[in-house]
Amino acid sequence: MNHTLITTPFGFTSAAADVLAGVDLTGRRAIVTGGASGIGLETARALAAAGAEVTLAVRRPEAAGSAIAELKASTGSTAIYAAFLDLARLETVTDFVDRWRGPVDMLINNAGIMALPELERSPQGCELQFATNFVGHFALALGLHEALKSAGDARVVSVSSSANLMGPMQFDDPHFRFLTYDPYLAYAQSKTAAILFAVEAGRRWAADGICVNALNPGAIATNLQRHTGGLRAPVALRKSPPQGAATSVLLAASPHVAGVSGRYFEDCSEASVLDARSADFRGVARYALDAENAARLWDLASDLL
Repeated sequence: MNHTLITTPFGFTSAAADVLAGVDLTGRRAIVTGGASGIGLETARALAAAGAEVTLAVRRPEAAGSAIAELKASTGSTAIYAAFLDLARLETVTDFVDRWRGPVDMLINNAGIMALPELERSPQGCELQFATNFVGHFALALGLHEALKSAGDARVVSVSSSANLMGPMQFDDPHFRFLTYDPYLAYAQSKTAAILFAVEAGRRWAADGICVNALNPGAIATNLQRHTGGLRAPVALRKSPPQGAATSVLLAASPHVAGVSGRYFEDCSEASVLDARSADFRGVARYALDAENAARLWDLASDLL
């Protein structure tokens, strides 16, 4: 990590619409997991308003109807759709991929769960936060690889968290079969994995014209905190959902980061790499960008699939 950190004209207070002002996404196609609520909804709104066709990949497509109606009304777009996807159930990922037709210009791996109070497992036996936040998204991106490649200059966005600073990948026991389950350690692992995915996918897929980056959206009150008693960040550090979606849409569609891959962003700029956790939870842990860790995780995930 000896390069100069990338900065953009946008920052903490920028909203998704600010980032895409003047950007024309007509003819481009986006998939947003968890796109019917929270920052996923605002990511979808900004992309649709800029002209993109947007598919919300969600666990309850029927319940997404009201979100789609509101998105269409607010953006003027008619090209907003919902499709069923349950990231913890890999057969639904396969079904989603099998039904997809044509290129994918933007894949925003946004959906997530956080701090489940009890140890839960996916049908495969994976710890559920790891299964949902990482493994399902890994399978989705792999399954859509040819669709991304055919776009010519596709971008994959991996929504991580400052929680990467709370713990590395537990390579020897990622599913807490020996480790005592800790809700936040498990969440931290899943969000570190989301960054490592961007590092290795960015390396592997560079020749296919696919850029992959990860980000911390910031502290935003959404359904994500249902198990944590609500958002606990100091008020001065909190963002609105449109502000929380800003870095996602920057990495998905802004010309300011064209050709950039394998990096981690926060507040619309590349984050500093840290060797110890910062008091303000800014930056990214060096282990989350480590190339050997990234390759090892890719192998682990490939074996799971």
